[in-house]
Amino acid sequence: MYDAGNRMGEPLKQILVVDDSTINISAAQAALEADYEVLSVESAQAMFSLLESGPRPDLILLDVLMPEMDGYEAIVKLKANPVTADIPVIFLTSLSDREAEFVGLDYGAVDYIAKPIFPSLLAKRVSNHLLLDDQKKQLESQQQTLKNYNDNLEAVIKKQTRAVLDLQYAILATIGNIIEFRDDITGKHNQNITAYLFVFIEGLREEHLYADEIDEWNIPLVCQSAQLHDVGKIAISDTILYKEGALSDAEFEIMKNHTMLGETIVDKISNFTSSGKEFLYHARILAGMHHEHWDGTGYPYGLMGEDIPLEGRLMAIVDVYDALVAARPYKKSFSHEEALEHIKLGSGTQFDPTLVEAFGRIAGRFKEIFK
Repeated sequence: MYDAGNRMGEPLKQILVVDDSTINISAAQAALEADYEVLSVESAQAMFSLLESGPRPDLILLDVLMPEMDGYEAIVKLKANPVTADIPVIFLTSLSDREAEFVGLDYGAVDYIAKPIFPSLLAKRVSNHLLLDDQKKQLESQQQTLKNYNDNLEAVIKKQTRAVLDLQYAILATIGNIIEFRDDITGKHNQNITAYLFVFIEGLREEHLYADEIDEWNIPLVCQSAQLHDVGKIAISDTILYKEGALSDAEFEIMKNHTMLGETIVDKISNFTSSGKEFLYHARILAGMHHEHWDGTGYPYGLMGEDIPLEGRLMAIVDVYDALVAARPYKKSFSHEEALEHIKLGSGTQFDPTLVEAFGRIAGRFKEIFK
């Protein structure tokens, strides 16, 4: 087993277990306490409070399904903070489907461990990841030393880093404006949309549908760009955006403008950076085309059939699905089955019929991931 510590007086490695089940916490402690210092809390909120007080664990075991803040939300917050971003996270979950693992790994987890916890397996997984983490840190140290002696490599790294930071700054500046002017009334809409889109596209790949287009995509990039699909709503009046009940014809015409406003905002982001063009290309399509209808009755351009880019046709379905199953200030939530039936009724009118048929086969995975 990995030597957790006590070599020439070295302290034990520290493991933080985050789980709302005391049974699972006890099982993890029993499996690990002989070799590690084990800390435990029963919620993500308690985890962040603990991290703020000073302890920096070497690895976090994070439950996925917790009340108030689930594991997916928690890891996004961890990775957004430079102080905690590089702490390895292993998810503990009773979810057993492959798509749930894809979502978690996409958010930055290093591994998945299924419940119930098997002590010997947990101990081995933790040991392996701590060993890999130490090796990674050693390699990073060696690379840093090499960088200090190689001016050309340093220049390349600076250039690449600047390009990434430039793109991040442009996007984060836009997101910052959204947060400043809008409260999130749709819960985890963007998080859900990103995950749904990933699962939907992967399902289409498995069935070899629209393969010529999808095979050309950087799929994670396409899915992440979906977070900007409703960015144009920043310019829509609160009176309209948060209105309870149906919009008047005049209000709906204003609301429809959010698609073209979204395109304009993405274009402005492009003006701030010379990198990230593929990301912004997809983001512009998703912002502008997710309300186009297969029969040409949608907006803003009234495109018909395959004249609507595939990204827009995909987003049209997942956006409506999430809007239906989520509770909003002006409506109750639909069941998964009700939402699926609603989308099937729009086949050939609002939605691409080929995609609707595939969605009927794939959408059950949505229910499993976010049940």
